[in-house]
Amino acid sequence: MDQFKGQPRLPKFVVPKRYDIRLKPDLVAHRFAGSVAVNLDIVAATSFIVLNAAELDVSNDAVSFTNQDSSKVIKPSRVELFENDEILVLEFPEELPIGFGVLSIRFEGILNDRMKGFYRSTYEHNGEKKTMAVTQFEPADARRCFPCWDEPACKATFKITLDVPSELVALSNMPIVEEITDGDLKTVSYQESPIMSTYLVAVVVGLFDYVEDHTSDGVKVRVYCQVGKANQGKFALDVAVKTLELYKGYFATPYSLPKLDMIAIPDFAAGAMENYGLVTYRETALLYDDQHSAAANKQRVATVVAHELAHQWFGNLVTMEWWTHLWLNEGFATWVSYLATDSCFPEWKIWSQFLHESTEGLKLDGLAESHPIEVEINHACEIDEIFDAISYRKGASVIRMLQSYLGAECFQRSLASYIKRHACSNAKTEDLWAALEEGSGEPVNKLMTSWTKQKGYPVVSVKINDQKLEFNQSQFLSSGAQGEGHWIVPITLCFGSYDVHKSFLLQSKSETHDVKDFLGSTHKGLNCWIKLNVDQAGFYRVKYDELLAARLRYAVEKQLLSASDRFGILDDSFALCMACQESLTSLINLMGSYREEVDYTVLSNLITISLKVQRIAADAVPDLLEYFKQFFINLFQYSAERLGWEPKPGESHVDAMLRGEILTALAMFGHDLTLDEASKRFQAFLENRNTPLLPPDIRKAAYVAVMQRASKSNRSGYESLLKVYKEADLSQEKTRILGSLASSRDPDLILEALNFMLSSEVRSQDAVFGLAVTREGRDVAWAWLKENWEHLIKTYGSGFLITRFVGAVVSPFASFEKAKEVEEFFATHAMPSIARTLRQSLERVKINANWVQSVQNENRLGDAMKELAYRVY
Repeated sequence: MDQFKGQPRLPKFVVPKRYDIRLKPDLVAHRFAGSVAVNLDIVAATSFIVLNAAELDVSNDAVSFTNQDSSKVIKPSRVELFENDEILVLEFPEELPIGFGVLSIRFEGILNDRMKGFYRSTYEHNGEKKTMAVTQFEPADARRCFPCWDEPACKATFKITLDVPSELVALSNMPIVEEITDGDLKTVSYQESPIMSTYLVAVVVGLFDYVEDHTSDGVKVRVYCQVGKANQGKFALDVAVKTLELYKGYFATPYSLPKLDMIAIPDFAAGAMENYGLVTYRETALLYDDQHSAAANKQRVATVVAHELAHQWFGNLVTMEWWTHLWLNEGFATWVSYLATDSCFPEWKIWSQFLHESTEGLKLDGLAESHPIEVEINHACEIDEIFDAISYRKGASVIRMLQSYLGAECFQRSLASYIKRHACSNAKTEDLWAALEEGSGEPVNKLMTSWTKQKGYPVVSVKINDQKLEFNQSQFLSSGAQGEGHWIVPITLCFGSYDVHKSFLLQSKSETHDVKDFLGSTHKGLNCWIKLNVDQAGFYRVKYDELLAARLRYAVEKQLLSASDRFGILDDSFALCMACQESLTSLINLMGSYREEVDYTVLSNLITISLKVQRIAADAVPDLLEYFKQFFINLFQYSAERLGWEPKPGESHVDAMLRGEILTALAMFGHDLTLDEASKRFQAFLENRNTPLLPPDIRKAAYVAVMQRASKSNRSGYESLLKVYKEADLSQEKTRILGSLASSRDPDLILEALNFMLSSEVRSQDAVFGLAVTREGRDVAWAWLKENWEHLIKTYGSGFLITRFVGAVVSPFASFEKAKEVEEFFATHAMPSIARTLRQSLERVKINANWVQSVQNENRLGDAMKELAYRVY
């Protein structure tokens, strides 16, 4: 038996074809009993059957194998469950003949509280606490519910039967074919599923209401939520019906099941899960309340629904062959969710917000401790850590880059043929490239390999020399170090106008181009601004020489550039500054050019950058901190005055989102007028939760402002917020408050807020929202993490949420001493599932520390800040 230990994949001598599963959850004792009969094809003679199982009880007499031809029943001589490898090994006294047979297993398990496998979630109904049973199997937890071949390539059909209390709703992937009630219990049987992977099997049992609609071709779509909240499902239902219609056309393939259910789960670790025909969501990602949800919540629901429904084709119908190709699922669903949301809500201009995705991908991929898009996976415990900004956001960004290079129509045609070719089967990255290569005639495989097989991305430097443009590429690292990578870079550039543009592939380390070749001899040449990576379609950064940078600064001020390009210039400059390749003085001067910016995405990034720069300044040049704050307050005044506190009739969706973000930023910078106004409006809100003075879009700003002035000795604001939290019924309201509680400047109060995150008042999935502490809270948060480490391991140790604690608490530090201290603590408290996150967080601390030292060595910074802080415009 030992030969099967320590292997990354299951042996291939047995192929599962069909599962007949019966489950009986006990919602009181928090256990379940079950049986599975698996139709197998034995393709090589063997006396062993090896499949996945974890945390299940399987006794020796609960297993048998029946040969299809002879009907002979063979009992195993040994049954062993190896917990470390999560495998069940069955040894038979004789060789099993090649051909078909049925493996039957009875088992029992625990309805756990860890939000993975078959687990329990709690909710209230008529003031009484109730339990529901839910599954979450991706990536590798179907094995915690029933013994199975728990790998994406082991596709089979599934026939599911549930024995549940008769008053409850019981859902699975397929429609119900029969329901037989016997007193307090009922047996519910579902249609057999089409061929699919184990990680997409789903079951939910509890009390629910629903709203329902149909697509034009008769697919029944429902949104299930807690009793009494059905109206909050209407927005998501509308988005789902429109999106299914859109994807049917885009992929040239209809949705493949007779129904689609979407359901809100109170305890849910991820944002949502694309189970075939039964998509599960966090409440915040599915429910929308006209009265108390903000514009940002509405957008979140739309993009998450669009993402999960994209998976019904890209992931469920065509599935990655192994977790190495996870990015195919996630990168693609992220990209196409923008396409769908833009189609449903063109007025949101959602594509400009796609830059947030790219930036998050660029940030993580600028670390030496990043990883390639395609990652070798050798154990199930390694999979969780790659559900990150590389798989989702870099993945989506390189797809956008490729689509922009090949053209939208050709890209769509090739995708449709890829889906048709691999439907009901599995695919690797190379299969997608082959389809796109066929459809376009371009060498896609050669072009894209440099982007998926190696980590990182290039910074392209451009400078003018005589009448020539010199281009250089080198790997960009936030540490400022030299990387080894080399890419084929699709370069696009504009000269003084969007009508004059060129593109070429930069294949070598450096190239020089004569401007006459680009523009012809009549063009005015190099006396205009030049912008590379037009509309930020490429996944790379650009470094301009001083002359080109000065011209771009002028173009930003005069609003000559698109919002995407204004975003890119700022974001690249910030990244280069962090890598100590550009001075903070020069970045601050550039930021000043954005004073009259109106675009939501650009301003949102400007806020993020300002808050980060303020933190670095506080560590590097504390005596200049007040000048920095004053500069940032002035920087956002134009927008604050344009938007005000009151929503305007008929204003855009993005202005509604922007108002909240601008006011939150002004509160963080300690702007007294903002803090005063927020305090007044918060008081009105305490007296009447429906006051028009504090609509949902500005609540977060008011909460942060209240916490800015709260302290251990002046705690009424903090107590009031806790009261609102406890009385709130809407998850979105609760998360807004959790995200504000640690905004205090008083470490003692921050410690109290952190302890509250671990109390029974906060669902364990939500504690991570409260970790964004102010700079004053860094040390107390680190002490708190160390003190509660054993508790955190017990609660979160087996899932990906534990990585969020490490990242949020460690990354904000900015000294080499602190990095050493963190390393020493984790030397004795490490675990494999946080290894990558810990290395990345420590690298971030060292990047911050280098940046602090670099800023301290800038001799012009003090004079520049004093002048800029009080400049009158």
